[in-house]
Amino acid sequence: MQRLRYILWSLSLLIFACGNEKKYHDSIERETPITASEKLASVFQFQEELNTEFKDPEVSPLPDRYRKDFDGLDFFKPDTNYIIKAKFSRTPDAIPFLMPTTTERKSKEVVYGIAHFTLNGKEYKLEIYQNPELTLEEAFVDYLFLPFTDNTNGTETYGGGRYLDLKIPVGDSIVLNFNKAYNPYCAYNKKYSCPLVPSVNNLDTKVLAGVKAFKKD
Repeated sequence: MQRLRYILWSLSLLIFACGNEKKYHDSIERETPITASEKLASVFQFQEELNTEFKDPEVSPLPDRYRKDFDGLDFFKPDTNYIIKAKFSRTPDAIPFLMPTTTERKSKEVVYGIAHFTLNGKEYKLEIYQNPELTLEEAFVDYLFLPFTDNTNGTETYGGGRYLDLKIPVGDSIVLNFNKAYNPYCAYNKKYSCPLVPSVNNLDTKVLAGVKAFKKD
């Protein structure tokens, strides 16, 4: 499958060769607006694809003891209120930096742009990152990475925050579909090396959308 999570590129050295593909947002260029039902259909497709990947022993982050009885991740109910058209401002003068991870490895990133939007009645802005080394690969030349934390972390969702996969937008807006927020793979397996969410990307609200915390019962 051509579309896997961002974190597959960020594996620990032990398993780095296992894969390096990512999930992109679905993008359709057309004149008529996308309806609410179509937006929700895209979310259900995302959930189905994610569950399929988690069941596949070749790409799943789940240890065997969890995967053998795995019947699907726990998701919030899809909600179009968490599909947001944000103002997108480029940051062409940003200097690459080393983003810490859950291991000693550091991920080279650059702030590609800033998303400005309103959520639950409050205004926010989030940094969106690009990995310069990753852009050298043709398949990922337009890939962008948005990690974030919110007030569900540690209760309804994974304590370390969640990720969104994006692509470079056309124009000065970008769609943030929080229904497609997913957990870093280290939430399921400690052998993965996952970028830590920068403190500037905290949302002081509950994002009741996307993947919930994984229960290892």
